[in-house]
Amino acid sequence: MTQSAHCPVPDQPSLNWHLRNTTKASDDLRHLISDIARSAKYISYAIQTTDTGLSGNTNSFGENQLKLDELSDDIIRENLCENGTVCCYISEEKDDVIELDPSATFTVVFDPLDGSSLVDANFSIGSIFGIYQDGDIIGKTPRDQVAALYVLYGPRTLLIYSCGNGSGVHEFILNDVGEFKLLRSHLGVADEAKNYSPGNLRAVTTHPQYNIAVEEWMADEKTLRYSGCMVADIHHILSKGQGIFTNIGGGADSTYPDGKLRHVFECGPFAYLVEEAGGLSSDGTQSILDKKITDVDQRTAIIIGSKNEVEKTVRTLSA
Repeated sequence: MTQSAHCPVPDQPSLNWHLRNTTKASDDLRHLISDIARSAKYISYAIQTTDTGLSGNTNSFGENQLKLDELSDDIIRENLCENGTVCCYISEEKDDVIELDPSATFTVVFDPLDGSSLVDANFSIGSIFGIYQDGDIIGKTPRDQVAALYVLYGPRTLLIYSCGNGSGVHEFILNDVGEFKLLRSHLGVADEAKNYSPGNLRAVTTHPQYNIAVEEWMADEKTLRYSGCMVADIHHILSKGQGIFTNIGGGADSTYPDGKLRHVFECGPFAYLVEEAGGLSSDGTQSILDKKITDVDQRTAIIIGSKNEVEKTVRTLSA
């Protein structure tokens, strides 16, 4: 009897099964994503049980850290160390590139807990990951990622991943016994947007064209959907299949002239996922996927989501 007869396709595939049989990820990449998913299970539990107060420390960007930030970072580090295929990792919570094994295969970049300041308000937050082949990522672009994923900790814990190259973007839900099971396959982003998520609205006072873009969205009677957590806002676009998210710089005289969000930890992985789903990303001049990484703390403007709306907004901002 053939193996397929003994091992039929499960009604609700696990993440590991999906990586092996649908995406056909290499064994090393499959094991790495599975170990990152294991980290997410512990972080999900920690969010429900851990003190969310300040730790008394700051991250590499000078921002105050919560105890939960540090705990999430430690959980991910432990699992990457145990995995054995990671040559180094770059965390938003660390000052330097952390080398684990120079002879290993992958570099992992991550924001262990995006939106952590919203925990005490009980809003949804998340973790973001990008995976690169080999070591140093300086000089590479987010298009060089071999996979990207994020985890959304909300009423349900969801994991969304892609290995690119037309393999699609897939959504998994953490069930009651601690297994990520397939919820939806091949998430897609339509060309037209009905919803808008305008980050850094302060920039409308220093960037007249951004003010025009926001007014156009309101005139078009688009629906405002903005939570303050990038993971939640981008997931809304992928979940609903349309929308636009923006976070741009406020101009030369502002605190963040090039935008506040990090190219490596946030914008790069999300551009990889959204473009794989049929959407578009831009920093105002080029796709985020083609924006060269010059520094691990590099910031960038980002316009991302439904293709036609992204292109229209880029034209408005550059007018």
